[in-house]
Amino acid sequence: RHLKSRGVTASAQRLPLPSPVCACQIPFPFPAPPTLARRIPTVCRSPPPNSSQQQQLPHPTPPRDLPDQPLEIPAPMSSSAMDAIVELVELSESMRQAASLLADDDPSDDAAPRRPSTFLNAVALGNVGSGKSAVLNSLIGHPVLPTGENGATRAPIVVDLQRDPGLSTKSIVLQIDSKSQQVSSSALRHSLQDRLSKATGPGRSRTDEIYLKLRTSTAPPLKLIDLPGIDQRVIDDSTINEFAGHNDAILIVVIPAMQAPEVASSRALKLARDIDPEGTRTIGVLSKIDQAASDAKTVACVQAILSNKGPRTAAEIEWVALIGQSVAIASAQSGSVGSENSLETAWRAEAESLKSILTTAPQNKLGRIALVDTIAKQIRKRMKVRLPNLLTGLQGKSQVVKDELARLGESMVQSPEGTRAVALELCREFEDKFLAHVTSGEGSGWKIVASFEGKFPDRIKQLPLDRHFDLNNVKRIVLEADGYQPYLISPEKGLKSLIKGVLEMAKEPSRLCVEEVHRVLLDIVNATANGTPGLGRYPPFKREIITIASNALDTFKSDAKKMVVALVDMERAFVPPQHFIRLVQRRMERQRREEEVKTKSSKKAQDAEQAMMNKEQAKSSKDKSNQQDKDTKEGPNLQVAGPGGEITAGYLLKKSAKNNEWSKRWFVLNEKSGKLGYTKKQEERHFRGVIVLEECNLEEIEEEELSKTSKDSKKANGAEKGPSLVFKITNRVAYKTVLKAHSAVVLKAESMADKIEWVKKIKGIIQSKGGSVKSSNTPEGGSMRQSHSDGSLDTMARRPADPEEELRWMSQEVRGYVEAVLNSLAANVPKAIVLCQVEKAKEDMLNQLYSSIRLDSLFVLKQNLIPWFRVHLSIHQYPLSFTQLTEKWTTQLEEP
Repeated sequence: RHLKSRGVTASAQRLPLPSPVCACQIPFPFPAPPTLARRIPTVCRSPPPNSSQQQQLPHPTPPRDLPDQPLEIPAPMSSSAMDAIVELVELSESMRQAASLLADDDPSDDAAPRRPSTFLNAVALGNVGSGKSAVLNSLIGHPVLPTGENGATRAPIVVDLQRDPGLSTKSIVLQIDSKSQQVSSSALRHSLQDRLSKATGPGRSRTDEIYLKLRTSTAPPLKLIDLPGIDQRVIDDSTINEFAGHNDAILIVVIPAMQAPEVASSRALKLARDIDPEGTRTIGVLSKIDQAASDAKTVACVQAILSNKGPRTAAEIEWVALIGQSVAIASAQSGSVGSENSLETAWRAEAESLKSILTTAPQNKLGRIALVDTIAKQIRKRMKVRLPNLLTGLQGKSQVVKDELARLGESMVQSPEGTRAVALELCREFEDKFLAHVTSGEGSGWKIVASFEGKFPDRIKQLPLDRHFDLNNVKRIVLEADGYQPYLISPEKGLKSLIKGVLEMAKEPSRLCVEEVHRVLLDIVNATANGTPGLGRYPPFKREIITIASNALDTFKSDAKKMVVALVDMERAFVPPQHFIRLVQRRMERQRREEEVKTKSSKKAQDAEQAMMNKEQAKSSKDKSNQQDKDTKEGPNLQVAGPGGEITAGYLLKKSAKNNEWSKRWFVLNEKSGKLGYTKKQEERHFRGVIVLEECNLEEIEEEELSKTSKDSKKANGAEKGPSLVFKITNRVAYKTVLKAHSAVVLKAESMADKIEWVKKIKGIIQSKGGSVKSSNTPEGGSMRQSHSDGSLDTMARRPADPEEELRWMSQEVRGYVEAVLNSLAANVPKAIVLCQVEKAKEDMLNQLYSSIRLDSLFVLKQNLIPWFRVHLSIHQYPLSFTQLTEKWTTQLEEP
């Protein structure tokens, strides 16, 4: 039964008891149980099979209490050190459970985070090419890790080994999650090489670790960590401290034998000394001994170091000599040696080869078996260092439990009513502390209000409104929603789309506010649990309270997110129609005021100029009448063609929109088709542009309206205003073009007679299709406007003078509405969060603590903690006193 608990039945042999010599001569690396010790009174080393020594030994009389059936005996292993490490694994797990108990962690709780023991970690340190991977391959028993120049380790590789004696020495089982797969060492090695080459490509300075979990019969149950060379850029001090800085990890410093004379200046050895100043967990390995066999000086240095006669920095640690990944390992794995124990034979051959090279070195420091034995010794040393403090802590914990038993009394512990009373008392303490944090702002409670008044409003203000209300973006959204119809008459669809898109951005700040309050409440729960004195005496009960509270807060967080998103969707879904009515009313009122201001300013300017103009009125009127008579007599300088004279051609000046200059162009008007085309010269056969007059309006404008500079304005005001030769053609539909990409075409005749003829013909075409014609001498708002409006809607509301300005004004109005809605959300979202999270945490969460049906089953004071200590700290799951536990651990730490 004791052997089965060690897991050695898979490779056991059945030996009949009539030959008790073999049974009684088995070396045990651990103290035999009392029953088994009585059955096997003599312990000595077993002679080789079929030897003369075995034949000469007398057959002692078997004890009377031995059974008649055969006894299962483990098969011979590679060394007793391997069995010693197996024993240390169990002891390490026991010490881990004890450390978890002292840290208020329940070792039996599978959901609790496990603290992996670092007693069984071995970290390889060394320069590039020192042979670290080869040394670890020797420990594994398979060439798994890449070696050589192409296989240089460029990222940390963690190999978690599990020993399975039932496997063949050639088998490797790769474990991924809960699945197992048998693989070959070459496949693993090539896979690691590919992953290392991809992970360390151009532009990458540091890579994550590579984790492997292997099961084999040849390796000790350790966790081997292969770090990149310390002289590489991919590794830094933080990476080394992450793996080697633990105060129980074994450091394997690998130095090539050729560098043995300079071992005192080795950077790897200095780094190990900084991490482990006492040298209690450092092992030195002199690798590649075969490469230095021909150098007598180097061999002498190696032998001196192994004999602890080297430099002072090297003499304080244990040293082992290895050839490394010998050829024997590869031959054993390739199947050239048929025996199942060929790998052990290869290791023995390695030791014999080392003995032939290092003749004066200690024999127990040569080869892979010596390395495993040295690792076991170092692990045992570290456990001995940690054991006194651990036992002292357990003794103190036991005394705390005894004092608690004395305080509560035996009746309180053993009765269910007493258990519930203590649980309710602790819940009340927790409730008082929690409410103090939330209501008074004690601890982290003030962060809730700070989130409402600080971060959340700031996030709302930082929303990119300028980008969304950019004129081009507004125009795009409005056109996508309304199509290319004039949206100014019915803009609701486009504006609603704009409002919905902007308000959608308010959801993310609202969710972030919910997350912040949730984190604050979780911090308050943890701080309250840690600050409640009674809960500190019952760690499982405290963890359960934190779990129940955290689950409740998660539910409240989900409800709060739904609530704040619903608030935003409510504002997005319904925009009051009064807003659009007021929008149109404000637009019409604004245009009316602009017209009044324009009329007043023009009238005032006319009155100011009237006095100056009266003096020259008579003379200028006479000159004007003479000029008009002359122009009338001369007639228009136009050419007429066609059967009915429907084609008219002549020169007109066309104003350029780019450089604001006049260009002379040859225009041709076809009254039958209603189109006006132009060319640069009269001889050209193809039009450069064609205007469809049926879709246009005609407007006569004054030439001074085209003046852009103040200098031109001064000239216009100072000189006598003559007859205007300019007229403009625009499209009836706002934002549609007239010619190419131009929304208006400004033309100028060479004489008044030409202008009259052009305007007359163009006017006839436009009015026949329902277009409007505006004369420069017709006042705005007069009979011209009334004849085309039919009294239904004012012309200034239907045809804005500047559509882009109108669009900009509308976007400003919508932005004002959106900002008002965002301010409303900034005030209402915190109210929803307080209702769904804070208030529920003060009421519903605490009610769940009192009503939880799991509290009675977890709060088991009747069993208390001393039996719990005994159950979980015992290796064989039977109760031990602290004195017995101390004796047991101390006995196990004795070297075999």
